[in-house]
Amino acid sequence: MTPFPLEPDRAAMTEMGRLVLDRVVDRTENLAARPATSPLSPQAETDLVESFLAPPPARGGDLKTLLARVDEAADCALETAGPGHLAYIPGSGLYSAALAEFYNRAANRYGGLASVAPAFAALEESVIRWMAREVCGLPDGSGGLLTSGGSMATFSATVAARHNRLGEDLADGTVYTTAFAHHSVAKAARLAGIRAAHIRTVPHTPNLRMDPDAAAAMIRADREAGLRPFLLVATAGTTDTGTIDPLAQLADLTRREDVWFHIDAAYGGFFRLTARGTQRLAGFEEADSITLDPHKTLFLPFGTGALVVRDIAALQAAHDGTGSYLQDMGAAGSIPDSGHLGPELTHEIRGLRAWLPLHLHGVEAFREALDEKLDLAEHVHNVLSDVAELEVPQRPDLSTVIFRFRPADSSRAAAERADEASRRLLEQINSHRRIVLSSTAVDGRYTLRVCVVSHRTHHDRITEALEIITSEADGLTAA
Repeated sequence: MTPFPLEPDRAAMTEMGRLVLDRVVDRTENLAARPATSPLSPQAETDLVESFLAPPPARGGDLKTLLARVDEAADCALETAGPGHLAYIPGSGLYSAALAEFYNRAANRYGGLASVAPAFAALEESVIRWMAREVCGLPDGSGGLLTSGGSMATFSATVAARHNRLGEDLADGTVYTTAFAHHSVAKAARLAGIRAAHIRTVPHTPNLRMDPDAAAAMIRADREAGLRPFLLVATAGTTDTGTIDPLAQLADLTRREDVWFHIDAAYGGFFRLTARGTQRLAGFEEADSITLDPHKTLFLPFGTGALVVRDIAALQAAHDGTGSYLQDMGAAGSIPDSGHLGPELTHEIRGLRAWLPLHLHGVEAFREALDEKLDLAEHVHNVLSDVAELEVPQRPDLSTVIFRFRPADSSRAAAERADEASRRLLEQINSHRRIVLSSTAVDGRYTLRVCVVSHRTHHDRITEALEIITSEADGLTAA
């Protein structure tokens, strides 16, 4: 037994690791059988939450007992890692990425400056270059950084656009997006110093895409009013409906108007690994910057986002800075310092959780998994489209299918009754706890979503989901 409790010996580390690994393997092995929502009653959930607010003890406890408590906490949640999570945009988390993170956290290498851990920095840079050039089609010389998520990636892109197009005079800068853009887009603009009144919501077409003509008219009107349009944010896979904006047309518009073109592809970007995704996501090659979320459609753990940019110098110019305490840190050849490309100087090496799965499984495994999700979404669309009492407004661009009850007629009252029936339908579907769906509002209508993203969701679970949806819809119609 070591006299230093924070430094367990080999035998203790092995035993501790075994206890954790056994629980992780048991949990992962049983994901298909686990409920999609928390199995606890509201009171039991409240009691458990209260119990975890207690402060730590003066003296240590037993690891096995503590891990049992951690399991209780993990159970008190949506089962986002399981095959039944079809709500929001799931993040399933690869087991191989968890192993990479275990090694990474133990090695504990610093990630902000490449010279501190140059080989790990090169590993991370290889992942970023692959995303920028092979996935997104940006030219040689493009790059970026891994972030904590899409929100931070979008913020850094907004700062880069602001610095590049506006310099230090921000007062008249204007941003353009749509009602279906992720809320982090407007938030990033406000955090970057742009007035809320200068964040424009461009009208969308009947198929829920940004209207390029409307965007062009708004940009011209703002210029004539003395404002300075500097950033247009298109979405490649909206959270609400999975819809892709007309990227190629918007790229042409931004070039004509000398406006920074950012694509929020947090959800949709990695579908470019598939042939269908490459076709549907044409226009990426023209972007100035792109947000990606590997913790969505690359199936990595939450906390893994990415920003890729056409001009790495523009990103560095907006985020660069130093201090005298860094004077001993040299450059690491062609590997940029990620701490000078975003707001974080200190952060972990984030690339290993992507590098190990990509090299272990190969890119083809990810391509096949994403193709499967596109196939499953098409199947959901086709089945639900044949249910008379439901309306399915559009064919999915990616892997999200929207549906709702069909109004009896075109009156407002009928639409309200249909919306209320859709609310009850969602409650009934989720009460099964085999799947969990979520809802949104599309042009004022209450709308349900099936989002197929998890690498653990296959045809058997989708078949079960469709049986639940159609059975509950039939029951509500009869009632």
